[in-house]
Amino acid sequence: MVAFLITAVVTAISLLIISYIPFLGVEVDSPGKALLSGIVFGLLNAFLKPILTFLGAPINFLTLGLFGLLVNVLIFGLTAKIIEGFRLRNGFVSAILGAIVLSIVNSILFSLLTNLGLVVPA
Repeated sequence: MVAFLITAVVTAISLLIISYIPFLGVEVDSPGKALLSGIVFGLLNAFLKPILTFLGAPINFLTLGLFGLLVNVLIFGLTAKIIEGFRLRNGFVSAILGAIVLSIVNSILFSLLTNLGLVVPA
């Protein structure tokens, strides 16, 4: 449970960071909405992503992993549809760019937290 909360907070911080990058088209109204979005994103990743990944395994194999990116984009877009203060200004393009940049920013933040000894790698 603690790991999930840490991941949700890091994702919320990442969402706030990427909302300041103008060409992405990702908008978050407040830190509270970012935290709620981080929680919903984490829940969708925990429950929906394994199902989509399992069902799409043959497609993922044929596309050399690009289907996995599409699953991340769909979860990112679905989170924006569910949370009212989290918007994708340019629709699917913002979802693609936002999911990619979210992965990068999350990786950087988790790497920093791990190097500082605040998070133990799994």
